[in-house]
Amino acid sequence: MSVASTHPRAIIVGIGTECSSFAPHRTSLSDFGIRVGSRVLERFPAVQSGELDAVDFVAGPVARALPGGPVLRAAYDTLLEEVLDAVRAGAPWDGVLLDIHGAMLVDGMDDAEADLARRVREAAGGQPVVLAAAMDLHGNVSRDFAGLVDLPTCYRTAPHVDEPETRDRAARLLARALVSGVRPARAWCRIPVALPGEKTSTRVEPAASLYASLADPPDGVWEAALWVGYAWADEPRTAAAAIVVGEDLGAIQRECARIAKGFVAVRADFDFCGPAGSLAWALDAADAASTTPFVISDTGDNPTAGGSGDVPTTLAALLADPRVVSGAGDVVWSALVDPEGVLRAQDVGIGGAFDGDVGGWFGWPSRVRLRGVVHRLVSDAAGDVAVIRTGQLQVVLTSRRTPFHSRQDYARIAIDLGRTRLVVNKIGYLEPDLHRVSDGWVLALTDGPVDQRIDHLDVRRVRHPLHPFDDIGDPWTAQVELCGPGAIR
Repeated sequence: MSVASTHPRAIIVGIGTECSSFAPHRTSLSDFGIRVGSRVLERFPAVQSGELDAVDFVAGPVARALPGGPVLRAAYDTLLEEVLDAVRAGAPWDGVLLDIHGAMLVDGMDDAEADLARRVREAAGGQPVVLAAAMDLHGNVSRDFAGLVDLPTCYRTAPHVDEPETRDRAARLLARALVSGVRPARAWCRIPVALPGEKTSTRVEPAASLYASLADPPDGVWEAALWVGYAWADEPRTAAAAIVVGEDLGAIQRECARIAKGFVAVRADFDFCGPAGSLAWALDAADAASTTPFVISDTGDNPTAGGSGDVPTTLAALLADPRVVSGAGDVVWSALVDPEGVLRAQDVGIGGAFDGDVGGWFGWPSRVRLRGVVHRLVSDAAGDVAVIRTGQLQVVLTSRRTPFHSRQDYARIAIDLGRTRLVVNKIGYLEPDLHRVSDGWVLALTDGPVDQRIDHLDVRRVRHPLHPFDDIGDPWTAQVELCGPGAIR
């Protein structure tokens, strides 16, 4: 006869993606992958290993999608019901662990993560339930969200090399609260700064020091978290934010104010994490380089930051540059989502002539005529790819929105980066694998839904004042608000 566990019970659920208001793409239900069972638990090594066995963690559905345009409301509603069904089936729960991003936009809705947290809390058992959240530091954290989630935390690195550690930290915080019976309070502060991700990389200052300062919290503080925010969401919640959790109300307020004021104090010091300039300047830099591969980040349409993947304006410039098309050494531009272009290439076959307009698949208002030879065709579980060669330039067309952010991504289409003179890539700061292989790198400030020149954005709904759009004043006073019930045993 089995004995029922007396441990606290917690369910892991989530819906996560990152959405640009300026992307013509819309994220549909088919864009999401849904993890269940062991595929959820493997995201939390401390849970999977049994290290936190004082709490019975149960894997519910966790849905994730590649960043892009706002989520269709019908898709969100469908995923939400799947999450809520799983939560209701085991309710009441002692705790919930939300595995989310923090910058999800849903058509017709503001603050989707707060809606998710509210609905999940209601389904799990209401106010007694302790909610934790593991998030991306590029989330926009509203006062409503801070009031709903007891134990939120986020990555401390960009690029995000600490994802498993962050999810484990959230799980440990939840286990600590459930086992101890302590319901900690939290202090939240909106930081009126919105900066592009490529200016807030923790590889460089001032973000490196800001995040390093979170590692050793003062007495009475359980967790200190800093979100740099997501600048391409045209919503009132768009801004950086700090949340500090703990039992000592004075300590969490002071620490929250310290973090917020420290961020504001260095707002003018944030700069691009690598040499940056126009695409013309970047191509000049590549032409002057003697290294291989030299990498240019085509930043405005980065699909892992919310780009639609269908912007062809960089391709137009490459085709018009004889140093690219007729120069010494191979050049690759990756990648443009254009299913019709891929089908056209498949129809003519390898070695066949390709001639057609590409780009604007989701509605970006430009297309480019591409003429060349079908050099390579690939079809596998990740989708269909056609490589079109025009002189020395290889243009990568994909049937799906596809990032090329590692050597393995290029090896899939038989491109050896070590033999490629110039790689022009829809990416921002280089992910670790490309960072290691690149022998020279610059950021090109190009057009797209995640244009790094955020002063170019047609923002209409953000809350002002907001740096760099406005003068936020100096000295700036941190407005710290307490959330939650306080330290209740």
